Amino acid sequence: MEAVKVEKIVKNSKKRTRTSLYQTVWRWHFYAGLIFAPFLIILALSGSIYLFKPQIESMLYQDLYYVQAEGSSSLSPSEQVSKVMETYPSGTITSIKYYDNPIRTTEIGLMENGQMSSVFVNPYNGDITGALNNEEKFTEIVKKLHSELMVGGTVANRIVELAACWAVILLITGLYIWWPRNKASIWGTILPRFSSEGRTFWRDMHAVPAFWLSVFILILIATGLPWSGVMGEQINRLATSTNTGYPPFAQSFEEKPESIVKTKDVAEDVPWATENLSVPVSSPNGYVPISLEDVTYIARNEEIKKPYTISMPQGEKGVYTIATSHTKPGDNATLHVDQYSGSILSDVRFDDYGIMAKAITLGIALHEGRLFGFANQMLGLIVCMGLIGLVVSSFMMWRKRKPEGKIGSPAKSKDKKITRTVFFIMLAMGVIMPLVGISIIVVFLFDRFLFSKIKTLKAWLS
Repeated sequence: MEAVKVEKIVKNSKKRTRTSLYQTVWRWHFYAGLIFAPFLIILALSGSIYLFKPQIESMLYQDLYYVQAEGSSSLSPSEQVSKVMETYPSGTITSIKYYDNPIRTTEIGLMENGQMSSVFVNPYNGDITGALNNEEKFTEIVKKLHSELMVGGTVANRIVELAACWAVILLITGLYIWWPRNKASIWGTILPRFSSEGRTFWRDMHAVPAFWLSVFILILIATGLPWSGVMGEQINRLATSTNTGYPPFAQSFEEKPESIVKTKDVAEDVPWATENLSVPVSSPNGYVPISLEDVTYIARNEEIKKPYTISMPQGEKGVYTIATSHTKPGDNATLHVDQYSGSILSDVRFDDYGIMAKAITLGIALHEGRLFGFANQMLGLIVCMGLIGLVVSSFMMWRKRKPEGKIGSPAKSKDKKITRTVFFIMLAMGVIMPLVGISIIVVFLFDRFLFSKIKTLKAWLS
């Protein structure tokens, strides 16, 4: 009899522990979702639009982008640049971009009155089809919304990164809540119960799609983090310290460059893996600068795939930079060319990347919908729309259970040991994702010294 009682006590204790753990994890999941849901909708919506950048721009700017082919010959690069300078005499040419479509205009970068714009030139007759302020492009506005919430600046970028990192925790805690604890049917776990009503229906419409999409959402988040401010810098340092990123300096000569300028500071369309590659310097030595035709010949001779961009030298010791990052990852290339002798000072291709840089490059292409064409775009769209659906279903589920005058959060566990354990697990995740760790500490301090002192707020949050 005593053995039966002891066994029963142990079972009840385990059950209480599981219940407390479930309540605590659910509470974290609930508040994280409540706070970051609006940002996740913005990220998913803007991301789903940006996936189709090529199609959207081709439609919106058709008159600027496309012309009728007039024979097989076209004007030289220098002649096309001269046409632009005749129209914009006070501007400075910063780059020239070539596409692999024979009816596509040549895109010439122009800096005028502190504004960067793209001027589009008919390569067959030199006519200028128009110009676009780079910041006013529809897809650039969407990109800014996606990365900086349109506000711009460091704070907005960190908020986006914070939302993305918390989305990872939402996935982990959500999968724990979803995990069947008893003998369960496939209904409500891997298939939704469409015949159910009310909160049960919305619960299934939230939990089941979240299960199926969890891996894809996690991949989407992970492949976007290299652009973030804090995690992106950590990833870059890790790649550099482990020699799994880009080569320290890939060049045809042995000395290190005099310049400490990074490639991303002087060139356009640079692949992620070579953004921080040091820029070598040109050696004047009485040479006359080479022409754009010479640089174009070098690009063709080195088998650089279009579309590629030639960025102009900046200053007497500046270099021409030939870069392509919008093609298939395997075609990535970054070349620095001496503006006087035409010598290739630095040549970094995808094959030169370390294993981590290769993986990130592939991930970025997947994130942007470029890795395997239209199917990649559609997969990204499904994941983004699915994420929006998860937020909407969670809101509906919350409204179904929310009592009047309260936020309707899950009950707080009375087991302080479980609460502390989960808290420290969350902090451990915060070590990996620093912004998450900082936000957890801030919330803890607010809860300890502010929320708990205000009776009305305490009652509403309970």
